[in-house]
Amino acid sequence: MSALKSQLYQLCLTFIQNRIENIEYSMLQARQASNDDTKSSAGDKYETTREMMQQEMDRNSKLLYEAGQQKIALQQIENVDAAKEVKNGSLVLTDEGNFYISISAGELKADGQTFFAVSQAAPIGKLFIGKKVGVELTFNGKKYLIKEIL
Repeated sequence: MSALKSQLYQLCLTFIQNRIENIEYSMLQARQASNDDTKSSAGDKYETTREMMQQEMDRNSKLLYEAGQQKIALQQIENVDAAKEVKNGSLVLTDEGNFYISISAGELKADGQTFFAVSQAAPIGKLFIGKKVGVELTFNGKKYLIKEIL
């Protein structure tokens, strides 16, 4: 794997690990808030607060599962070599921007350049998959010419 792709991979890995840590912290906070809430004379208030904390924990559990799935997907492309066609793990250089087909991590800065980490399931990711150098495609009214695939 090229040094640039390796750097982008590490940025994506850091992104997803930070996301997992933030979700775990939110779950801990919700659990503590739920446990610290003591029953008062206003029993309905106690039950409502506990239910809200439970809903927050359930939502965070779902987010944690999804982040874990993203991490697994990212690990599967760690050593993807350059190919003639865009595939998951490809770095696609176009005349209108550079895209790392990996996970949806947004804008990344590496080697003094801007890259967009997008999932192969994202609309623009789907559009790139299977395309070759020299192919021009249109997304949201903007044309992209694939100049290089790493």
